[in-house]
Amino acid sequence: MGKKEVIVIGIAGGTGSGKSTLINKIKEEFNDDITVISHDSYYKKNSNMPFEERSALNYDHPEAFDTDLMIEHIKMLKAWREVWCPVYDFTVYDRLDEKILLKPTKVVVAEGILIFENKELLNLLDIKVFVDTDADVRIIRRILRDVKERGRSLESVITQYLTTVKPMHEQFVEPSKRYADIIIPEGGFNTVALQMLNQRIHALLNEQ
Repeated sequence: MGKKEVIVIGIAGGTGSGKSTLINKIKEEFNDDITVISHDSYYKKNSNMPFEERSALNYDHPEAFDTDLMIEHIKMLKAWREVWCPVYDFTVYDRLDEKILLKPTKVVVAEGILIFENKELLNLLDIKVFVDTDADVRIIRRILRDVKERGRSLESVITQYLTTVKPMHEQFVEPSKRYADIIIPEGGFNTVALQMLNQRIHALLNEQ
């Protein structure tokens, strides 16, 4: 008897929308029964640039990512093959030399702000979820995260938001919402939607 089909759930949404909270709560529910693969891990390696140049790059444009590698890795997971996922360090704006082993499971969760923007990647997603949150809430969450967790100054976060994050959201992220099967306001803070999504994953894992 052959391996069961791998179902890939894509979770997209703007920066600070609540994607990470949603995914962390899903991971708490399922632990190693599911595999999570993040587009953020696939930022391109820019070790040849000095720190100042790397920090000034537009990280919210599709070209900032090695999406082809993520597509290859999702295809491998769907074929029940292990992958070595890159590791990205936001404090130095660069990919590290280390990698993390991702093992295939019956349900794979792919997440990122731009995963609905790429047609080939979009076509690999069996269930598409978009986390929709007001812009003022998202910017506050981003400021708190980047200052606390990524060592950024308040001024640099606001400058980055106004120069690249906001225009890229309007150009690429928001229009990709139309591809979603499900739209969840407030992401992981929406307990009703979280329960429904968890029930669906339980059902997928329990299918014979």
